[in-house]
Amino acid sequence: MSRNALYPLAAAALLFVGCIVAPVKKAVPLFDGKTFNGWEGDTVKTWKIESGAIAGGSLSETVPHNEFLCTRKPYANFILKVKFKLIGNEGFVNTGVQFHSVRSKDPAYEMIGYQADLGDKFWASLYDESRRNMTLIAPDSALIEKILKRNEWNDYEVHSQNGRIQLFLNGTKTVDYTEPDKSIPQKGLIALQIHGGGKAKVYYKDIWIEEL
Repeated sequence: MSRNALYPLAAAALLFVGCIVAPVKKAVPLFDGKTFNGWEGDTVKTWKIESGAIAGGSLSETVPHNEFLCTRKPYANFILKVKFKLIGNEGFVNTGVQFHSVRSKDPAYEMIGYQADLGDKFWASLYDESRRNMTLIAPDSALIEKILKRNEWNDYEVHSQNGRIQLFLNGTKTVDYTEPDKSIPQKGLIALQIHGGGKAKVYYKDIWIEEL
């Protein structure tokens, strides 16, 4: 066999070995539907498990301040999928999915990082929590009115890869943002929020992550 004929065989062998060493990652659940395994937060008063979903907040008492239920593991590049339902009847009714974040030390219940925001005037927008304290990018309100299912279950996705962040609400892209500040961390905890200042309750279920 000639030397030239060996090249395709060598390339095929390397490809085969590469497939063995680096298998394709698959989506895995972050919530088992029964326990808070892998999560930490105020699971005494704020966060409960109800009918296979994580439930946070109250419709009878005003939530005193922001509360977050956090993963114990940090994540960098990923596709995160969740189902949420937000209901409320008084005050500021708001929630969100925190990511690339850390717990604040003062106050300890707050978080620092990106938030895939949810609630009136903030639906499916990208907020910078306890850092720049501003909405970084928001979708058109007319689009939200077409795709949002108020007081019902909705599908929400967060795609983050190397500084590019995309949000999807019920399959429609609402945000496509590239972080211009290279000092902003692109790795951290994922968390579920219930915002303070309202009689509001949020439910999350079917939480899956695919690391990229």
